Amino acid sequence: MGWNSWDCYGTTVTEEEVLANARFMAEHLLEFGWDTVVVDIDWSDPTARAHGYNDGAPLCLDELGRLVPDPGRFPSAAGGKGFAPLAEQVHALGLKFGIHVMRGIPRSAPGVDEVADRTNVCEWNPDMFGLDHTNLGAQAYYDSVLTLYAQWGVDFLKVDDMLWPYQAVDIEAFAAAIRRCGRPMELSLSPGRDLSLSRLGHLREHATMWRICDDLWDRWEDVEANFARFARWAPHAGPQGWPDGDMLPLGRVGIRAERGEPRHDRLTPAERRTLMTLWVVARSPLMIGGDLPTSDPATIALFTNPDVLAVLSSTGNREVFREGPLVLWTSQGEGVGYVAAFNLGSEPLEVALDSQNVDLPARLGTVEELWTGTPVPTVPVTAQEDSTRGVAPGSTAIPVVLAPHGAVLLRHTP
Repeated sequence: MGWNSWDCYGTTVTEEEVLANARFMAEHLLEFGWDTVVVDIDWSDPTARAHGYNDGAPLCLDELGRLVPDPGRFPSAAGGKGFAPLAEQVHALGLKFGIHVMRGIPRSAPGVDEVADRTNVCEWNPDMFGLDHTNLGAQAYYDSVLTLYAQWGVDFLKVDDMLWPYQAVDIEAFAAAIRRCGRPMELSLSPGRDLSLSRLGHLREHATMWRICDDLWDRWEDVEANFARFARWAPHAGPQGWPDGDMLPLGRVGIRAERGEPRHDRLTPAERRTLMTLWVVARSPLMIGGDLPTSDPATIALFTNPDVLAVLSSTGNREVFREGPLVLWTSQGEGVGYVAAFNLGSEPLEVALDSQNVDLPARLGTVEELWTGTPVPTVPVTAQEDSTRGVAPGSTAIPVVLAPHGAVLLRHTP
């Protein structure tokens, strides 16, 4: 759970912008579990610009060909200090510090020809060559890079160009370098376009989390597409590894980002709640994409509901029903049951849920909607009734009203 600079600042985030978000997180969100601040791509490029990448960019490198922060945007990195001073400031706030890195070796690195694989390059970013892992120097380069990151105090690494296409050897080499660096680091792999469940065992062995989609933006079609992906992946989420639905494009995004102009996200209030509900019930990692200090209070409130966030600790999380616009998920918490009901349609939807169809008992105790904190009336259905609710006799009906593209999140307490 944390914040990542990509959705609001793209390739051009500055040290002060990172610190502003870190301070906001420490003051307003840390108590709810949000604890990681991540500097996304191109922090080494002094010519970085919004809306794209630069061919032949004059990346900042040290004498060993390792990327170092551009001191123009990260003044504390001057004099060879790298990200160590910024990480120290983030740690002093009680937070963890993360950075984005690309697979491979910079094209401008000294001695690059000795270890580069020029046939295995990123399709969308021109900064790096792949590594030739038949050469022992390839692993030595990754080991050197991770040693540097450990010296800086990095806690979290978002490593890009690893999953599309799937780079098994690079994943193994990077994970090995983390194990050798002397500092625990969480490994996040991107981007997850076309990622198959057949990779699950390999991903669990080498990574903390992995994307299951391409970049997700503040469009309903992006959110809706992740329902099917989470249905496949969520049952496999757990301490062995976490399928990641990408950042939460909520709040003030697009300030200098890849897509669009500065804006508060274009999702409706119902769609924002749906996004948060799905990510939580699927137990996805949560990385806020909007600029925290300038996001509206209603957006920040989405991140500070402790009852909603408690669903992240539930188990048995799975989709149990999908028909027409209605999608139902269930999970179990400590002495409680959770039900998430979603309306993927563009019209309001009124339904009566059968308690036994959503993993709840035939006769219910208290049911509460967690976003509003309000009780939900339930209706026992007797065997003598001709149930027109679609609820089986002997069960209990849970009436819910779902806004277009909306969701409710229910908690049952016996």
